[in-house]
Amino acid sequence: MNDLVSIITPTYNCGKFIAETIESVRQQTYQNWEMIIVDDCSTDNTKEIVEEYINQDKRIKYHLLEKNSGAAVARTKAMELASGTYMAFLDSDDLWPTEKLERQLSFMKKNGYDFTCTEYEQIDEKGTPLNKSIKTKNKTNYNGVLLSCPVGNSTVMYNSQHLGKFVVPNIRKRNDDALWLQILKKEKYIYGLPEILMKYRVRSNSISSNKLDLVKYHWYLYREIEKLSVIRSSFHICCWVFLKVFKIK
Repeated sequence: MNDLVSIITPTYNCGKFIAETIESVRQQTYQNWEMIIVDDCSTDNTKEIVEEYINQDKRIKYHLLEKNSGAAVARTKAMELASGTYMAFLDSDDLWPTEKLERQLSFMKKNGYDFTCTEYEQIDEKGTPLNKSIKTKNKTNYNGVLLSCPVGNSTVMYNSQHLGKFVVPNIRKRNDDALWLQILKKEKYIYGLPEILMKYRVRSNSISSNKLDLVKYHWYLYREIEKLSVIRSSFHICCWVFLKVFKIK
């Protein structure tokens, strides 16, 4: 088990968190990785922090976009630059426990899975646990992701040698969900590893913190990207709102 894993990390103004994220990668028990950080024109000290790490570890690679374009464009660029057999996704403020790559790769190889995710827990901006974990399902298909998307972005890994590379649909929010749907048009299921292998940082000013604002992005995803009917799109919007209002997910 010595396949190269490309870690896809878009970033924007994450100077406060990105060092800890990089350290969580460098401390992995599985060491054959490359971390591709694509900077969406940060205006803080993100670039300087990453460059310090590049001087210490050549597995870390940095690319600066020519203009601020959003996370979807940054993810697509990182995937374009990647050369690994596997691609793993890690946002620049989230954290991995030390055995994340090793455990997930073993799970995939043992079962012959090409597309997987794991459970995760939430932390606050200071890294303090919020005592909330998000479970995953044994397997989820396209319709299941449409309904509730039980997938944490920074838990996902897929076999790019088998499934290829993808262009992330260019929407400002929910582009990660849109990517999983693209992959599920080639791979029937995303399989869940029932272990907490990621810490998701809940930030008050994050792009996904305004739930009401997210409704229009879900609608755009369903209607314009996935080309669902008005009736089916309305059904999925209602399901999503229900899940959020009653905090089921």
